[in-house]
Amino acid sequence: MRGTGYVCSLCGALAPRWQGRCGACAQWNTLEAAPDPTRGRPGPDAVTQRLAGVDPEGASRRPTGVAELDRVLGGGLVGGSTTLLFGEPGVGKSTLALTALLSVAARGESVVLVAAEESAGQVAGRARRIGPVPEGVEVATTTSAPAAATLIARRAPSLCVVDSVSAMSDDGLPSATGSVPQVRQAAERLCAAAKAAGTALVLVGHVTKDGDLAGPRALEHLVDTVVRVEGDRHGPLRVVRALKHRFGATGEVGLFEMGETGLVEVADVAALAGPRLSVPGVVRTITNDGSRAFPVDVQVLVARSAGAPRRVAYQVSAARLSLLLAVLEARCGIDLGPHDVFAAAAGGLPASEPAVDLALALAMASAAAGTAVDPHLVALGEVGLAGELRAVGGLERRVREAVRRGARAILAPEPAGVDGVASGLVRPCRGLVEALAAAGLA
Repeated sequence: MRGTGYVCSLCGALAPRWQGRCGACAQWNTLEAAPDPTRGRPGPDAVTQRLAGVDPEGASRRPTGVAELDRVLGGGLVGGSTTLLFGEPGVGKSTLALTALLSVAARGESVVLVAAEESAGQVAGRARRIGPVPEGVEVATTTSAPAAATLIARRAPSLCVVDSVSAMSDDGLPSATGSVPQVRQAAERLCAAAKAAGTALVLVGHVTKDGDLAGPRALEHLVDTVVRVEGDRHGPLRVVRALKHRFGATGEVGLFEMGETGLVEVADVAALAGPRLSVPGVVRTITNDGSRAFPVDVQVLVARSAGAPRRVAYQVSAARLSLLLAVLEARCGIDLGPHDVFAAAAGGLPASEPAVDLALALAMASAAAGTAVDPHLVALGEVGLAGELRAVGGLERRVREAVRRGARAILAPEPAGVDGVASGLVRPCRGLVEALAAAGLA
């Protein structure tokens, strides 16, 4: 048992809390923290096992039945693990968790939803909009972390969703609901109960105004998997990615569209890019995220500035936009300084990686010249400050995707190193000037 209270260094009297004056001997500043009586005692022996004999797979995975989510999770949820699902308000994190819950229940497995922010009626209405509600789905409306932990221990469901962990509290703590101590205590209780029961636990979390996970930073270390739902809540596209995953890689992404009935998996990513446009300022590229490649149209609009020139970037890197404007002026003689420049990635997919540099630079040059680039041309490559093109990761996968999507010409850094049918379509370029000429912009 840990030592409690304080002890007077002169008379040895005990006090439940620190105070300036000892109540027994009336001396000032003599109270000190009571020592821990267990300190120095030997603890229990640690148990070891041969590492070579340990099963590297560990517990088996339980598919959620939502293919795009299972892709991110590496096949599904692991029994006894805890997954933290967070995102901005209205992005669809609760809908995604409920969709997975209904899918697991449809297989006849036991599931429990702990609703800390909604009534049972609200949850039922949202569930019916998603689809049929299996008989085995149970919901508990409580904000008590001890009660939810007891429920998990008693029922031992295959899957339990707590929506949200920020609304859970423990009456044993004096702090307010949602505070750092309350969230940490609630998460610790729920994780321990799920691990003991072998239940796959999903905690829904909130974000701060800066977009970071709300609550203590220790929460991310406590759980096994951290999954973020990204997207503009005013648009339909949602991107699901794992930021931490103890049971697999974190590079995979899942794509959904928010519809009237909830989140729908995106089967054809090419539809996100839309039709090919023969318009000045539009250049197609291929982004790489995890093991997937996505066609994205980079669009740029150059307009006469009425005052101080503006640089607006949406779904593309604002820093890369400024860098490329400087490179175009210094290395290619294209001065857009007096103009407003608006750049965006069409379709809602982010295109902020360096491999988008060449497409963004060509789109700016195209918009400035008023000349459209061949809509069947694809641009890949990072642009350096010297105007050179640099190789990018996953180039072969990007080229294969471009060919599959009907590209007739592919501008890429030299050497491209691509074999097969694609080799006849790739036009290796050493620098941005050479790429501009190959695109018909110089």
